[in-house]
Amino acid sequence: MPTIAIVGAGPGLGAAVARRFGAEGFSIALISRDQVKLDGLAAELREGGVLARGYAADVLDPASLEAALARAADELGPVAVLQYSPLPSREYLRPVLEMTPELALEALRFSALGLVHAVRSVLPAMRTAGDGSIILVNGGTSVKARSDFAGTSIAFPAESAYGEMLHDALEGEGIRVVQLVIPGGIPKLRLENGIDDVAERIWELHGARGPFRTMLIPLEDGRE
Repeated sequence: MPTIAIVGAGPGLGAAVARRFGAEGFSIALISRDQVKLDGLAAELREGGVLARGYAADVLDPASLEAALARAADELGPVAVLQYSPLPSREYLRPVLEMTPELALEALRFSALGLVHAVRSVLPAMRTAGDGSIILVNGGTSVKARSDFAGTSIAFPAESAYGEMLHDALEGEGIRVVQLVIPGGIPKLRLENGIDDVAERIWELHGARGPFRTMLIPLEDGRE
């Protein structure tokens, strides 16, 4: 049974993606900081017939993130799909004139370096299998900076650049690296089926070959 690891799992998008991939026979590794919340979400998914377990980790703590992914692989099977979608702190949404070097560095550690550590944990098994997907989920500041959201405007492009380089380096090995840009809060996007439409798009990106970046909606139609 293949495994998807969702870094930044929660009751919204993470749960919707878990249900969508679970319906296709995937085991689900839920990763975020709060073990109690993860256990609750995993229990709800199991009630729906989806094999899911929670693994507490903080993307700002590389050792805990790598340990969580290793445990998930040991207990559920090698990670075939990695979704990196941790929700940025509101501190990263400060105006640019309030940005400090310390906060900028933390935002980079959260978005870009956390992804690097996650990828290095799961990529060897994907390369051995000759198959896999790495899916980044980012807001609109990954493609257009906003002075009122300075932290993500600094960190998301760095995460994007790493992902795009991976896309180019791995496309000949059967490993898909893609980014879904969601330019606005999902509840405000007026999608017909709400968050389930986003999960469906992520499922489609996992199964298809194509460009690195996909916009959920045009950038000008949404907000960060």
